[in-house]
Amino acid sequence: MLNQGVQQTDEKLVSRKAQKFTLWLGMLGMFMMFAALSSGFIVYTASGVDKGLKTLLPDTFIYSTMAIVLSSITMHFAYKAAQVGNLARQKALLFATLILGIIFFALQVYSWEILTERGVYFVNNNASQSFVYVFTGMHLAHIIAGVIVLITALVGVFKPLPPDGNQFRMNLATIFWHFLDLLWIYIYVFLLLNQ
Repeated sequence: MLNQGVQQTDEKLVSRKAQKFTLWLGMLGMFMMFAALSSGFIVYTASGVDKGLKTLLPDTFIYSTMAIVLSSITMHFAYKAAQVGNLARQKALLFATLILGIIFFALQVYSWEILTERGVYFVNNNASQSFVYVFTGMHLAHIIAGVIVLITALVGVFKPLPPDGNQFRMNLATIFWHFLDLLWIYIYVFLLLNQ
């Protein structure tokens, strides 16, 4: 009986290590994809085919950056609340993170509207401007995945999970959400430097 309990603990540990490894592998793949897009943009604009972005990025990108940075802070404190078993605080902070993630998403979509009003379309004569849509669109696809992770973590708080299960789920969600935050900051700075 004792051996069976030890075996189940070992299997859980191996499963968790595999899940964490898969997350890191996925994030590495996402990073490589955005690095390839960045390289493609640099090579394309250096070829002189067109004049680069030649457009000012909308101010809404600044506001969305503030929203996602703030959401990373609330996510950090939600994880800290999970570590000490403060479920009420964890729920509130996870909910705040979710709302900020949705605000980020809405601001990004609104930024596309502003760009189209300025005559910057996905398909146009200056293909480097299309990269703005590609970068932000690909990031938004990952934000959708992040919002699903946040919802799953929030729903998980309402279930009677053992504390170590809750902390592990929050650890994975926190790592992924911080990665999305850092990825957006990279994209935004890259676009700023190339406008």
